[in-house]
Amino acid sequence: MLTERSVSKAAIRLGMHQPAVSSALKRLRDFSGDPLLVRSGSGMVPTVAGQRMLEPSASILRAASMLFSDARGFEPANARNVFRVAAADYLDPLFLPQLVAGIKTQAPLCEIEIHPLSPATDYRTQLAQGEVDVVIGNWLAPPQDLHLGKLFDDEVVSLVSNKHPAVRRGWDAVSWLEVEHIAPGATHPGAKGFIDGHLATLGLQRRIVARCPYFGLIPGMVASTLLVLTTSRQYCERFVPTLPVTILPSPIAFPKMMYYQLWHERTHTSESMRWLRERVKSAAASLKKQ
Repeated sequence: MLTERSVSKAAIRLGMHQPAVSSALKRLRDFSGDPLLVRSGSGMVPTVAGQRMLEPSASILRAASMLFSDARGFEPANARNVFRVAAADYLDPLFLPQLVAGIKTQAPLCEIEIHPLSPATDYRTQLAQGEVDVVIGNWLAPPQDLHLGKLFDDEVVSLVSNKHPAVRRGWDAVSWLEVEHIAPGATHPGAKGFIDGHLATLGLQRRIVARCPYFGLIPGMVASTLLVLTTSRQYCERFVPTLPVTILPSPIAFPKMMYYQLWHERTHTSESMRWLRERVKSAAASLKKQ
């Protein structure tokens, strides 16, 4: 009722008769001591108390849905789950499309929500409250308070324009640190990022002159400038056939970039969530074969 803002529409969505929904609303009003929904023009709007109830109620319903769907057993072909995956776009450009295709092929009635990771993202809270089911990304030191599964690792390289002087001259650690770098924005609060986090452990800092929150656009920016993007080889290789760019080895030794999926204890034994995590693992494994 809070989302539909209409008793009649809520009744249709719930498959109930309108008087039964009106009766339920009356009981909720008596229980909460608040009208929850009030008239506004031709429709209804939630009160402040009603608005505060919206997300906690949604979280409870998601948990209940998971409880009863798992109690019946999870059958992908007939399931109607909503799978929520949080991921940054610095992953291999083929990863999320293959994940979605894999889910829809085996569970055609299920819905999929892809959530972004950003400096404002508190993914621990999102996992705990059921706002997302898994978080996918790479961490120099992955969090220890969540379950994690390794997906794949990759070498750190730099992507530059074919016209960049380093293509002809090469570079050493000093010149690499001094060239103009482009970097993505942080993916969660306080994040330094894999590259800069490792440089900090060495007491080094590169010269970042441009930042872009849209990782998928950065290779195009590199192609038309002398900016340097440093990230995983697999990501860079996707753009070499279509853009005038070259992959160069990094003159500074980096550990391999390790990609993980993270999930909360609340979903650890859920059959549907186990199935989702297997789809994530399968999509990641398929990338190495291409």
